[in-house]
Amino acid sequence: MNIVRRIAKFLFPLLISLVLMVVIWYAFLYAFPQVGPRVGKTPADVWEYLVTGPTADSARAAILSDLRITLRDAATGFGVGMLAALVVAALFVTVPPVEQAFMPVAMLLRSVPLVALTPIIVLIFGRGVFGVTVMAAIVVLFPALVMIITGLRSASVQAMELVAAYGGSRWTRLRMVAVPAALPAVFAAARISVPGALIGALLGEWLGSGTGLGASLIRAIPTFQYDQLWASIVLVTIASVLLYAIVGVIENLVLARFGPDAGQS
Repeated sequence: MNIVRRIAKFLFPLLISLVLMVVIWYAFLYAFPQVGPRVGKTPADVWEYLVTGPTADSARAAILSDLRITLRDAATGFGVGMLAALVVAALFVTVPPVEQAFMPVAMLLRSVPLVALTPIIVLIFGRGVFGVTVMAAIVVLFPALVMIITGLRSASVQAMELVAAYGGSRWTRLRMVAVPAALPAVFAAARISVPGALIGALLGEWLGSGTGLGASLIRAIPTFQYDQLWASIVLVTIASVLLYAIVGVIENLVLARFGPDAGQS
């Protein structure tokens, strides 16, 4: 029951956030009446467009088809970005001279807006799935890298010294002590990176591949397809929240194996 309470405690704020988003949505349309019903669509309008309207089936099928492409691109970028962050963080923590040489370069690249890097990424990796994956992975990599490094360095010094005293190598200390201690940081990085991967995928589809929701969102504006625009935004937002919740539930299940207070401050 403790794990159930722990998961419920994690999910409850997400439900409150969804309710607040709907309230803010209505409040925004009320506060800015100049937007008008042609451009500003309410939740009821989106529901009609996707569920109860005469063209709901075709509209829903088109948006879900684009959403599947975006989720595929985001999942690939998330996996590549998180794997790269884990490998690089382990290398930085285990071999400090490597961190001293390359961390400033990583932070410099992180300060450059992704939109400015997009033409170079497209030129090198192309406009297909590979280019979109690189853009999504870049969004995931840098925040996850910093958090995972912090988690790895939070390992108990006494435990690290004990493994070293028994002849354990630096990689053994990393595997047996640092990685378990970093699990809360790894999962926190994963939760933060899920929405980031979606943003990176949307940006890559908009500026690169021309497929998925990222491209359809941009095409909807000049063609005055505002119902499609709002419905697409709603679905990608719901997908982002659901993925965040799934990662959080997995986090709580995994950390529960390390004790009732694992990962809690």
